[in-house]
Amino acid sequence: MKIALFPGSFDPITIAHVDIVERSLPLFDKIVIGIGLNSSKQNFLSAEKREEIVKSIFVNDANVEIQTYQGLTIDFAKKIGATYMVRGIRSASDFEYERAIAQINKTMMPDVETIILLSRPEYTAISSTIVRDILRNNGDVSQFVPKEALTFL
Repeated sequence: MKIALFPGSFDPITIAHVDIVERSLPLFDKIVIGIGLNSSKQNFLSAEKREEIVKSIFVNDANVEIQTYQGLTIDFAKKIGATYMVRGIRSASDFEYERAIAQINKTMMPDVETIILLSRPEYTAISSTIVRDILRNNGDVSQFVPKEALTFL
């Protein structure tokens, strides 16, 4: 079984994240969306709320599973039996960051391949950081997040 991990904080999940998952589905038997919990990070949404939002989006996708995790992403990949890690990139700076992480992960766990998907051009400006800023300032994020997420935000 080809299991892929799509890790992130998803604080909040955006339409760009959803697009990466949907485009990855034909490639794998199962995709685990791993919501990473980082205690040193100031989160906008609680872990429970992020998990609830992501589950509401993929409720009808039997091949998508949502889990939270702490610690090293590569350890979580090992725990769930993932041999692929899916990452999306929007820019050259994203690529440099993801390349470095993928190379370190490959050294630590040679059986895991990182699959990098380029963001669709219309999504390159969308990031959770920008969406959080809009939310903090009571702006309208409806064009940047999945419709299922709006009721939670």
